[in-house]
Amino acid sequence: MTRFIAFLRAINVGGHRVKMEHLRTLFEELGFINVETFISSGNVIFDFLPKDVKALEKNIESHLHKMLGYEVATFIRTTNQVIAISQYKPFSDFELTENIALNVAFLCDPLKEEAKIALMKFKTEIDDFHTQNQEVYWLCRKKQSDSTFSNTSFERRLNIKTTFRGISTIRKLAAKYSDC
Repeated sequence: MTRFIAFLRAINVGGHRVKMEHLRTLFEELGFINVETFISSGNVIFDFLPKDVKALEKNIESHLHKMLGYEVATFIRTTNQVIAISQYKPFSDFELTENIALNVAFLCDPLKEEAKIALMKFKTEIDDFHTQNQEVYWLCRKKQSDSTFSNTSFERRLNIKTTFRGISTIRKLAAKYSDC
């Protein structure tokens, strides 16, 4: 068995309210075991025999769409991958301590070179970005409400789906599941 964490887009935002008990049940219907949720923003932890992660993501997306009535993009990582993401330093220690927020975007695939170029067009005095594997790290130097960057603008410009989490959520997940 492998412990996975699914990062779901469009859970408890934009009018799409889902109780965590119901979300756990939906994952159990797919045959996953030891299903848990972590905060109410679409983080689902579960155990399952290792399979093709892309097929697993599509299976979850299809089931959630059928049961919830709207698209829920799904991004799966193992607990070891989440631990590595939580420990990765995309910016200098000074930048990380002197700025307001560090967020991580989860992607299905690493960005291609043209997408990286498009991403860097979002770079401003407030916002900076770094890519690593299937993640984009967004450093926001002021309040996110002061930024012109958003999940929506990212998806539109790059024509890809993503979901963002704050680094503190990722670190809490990594700490909680580091012994799994």
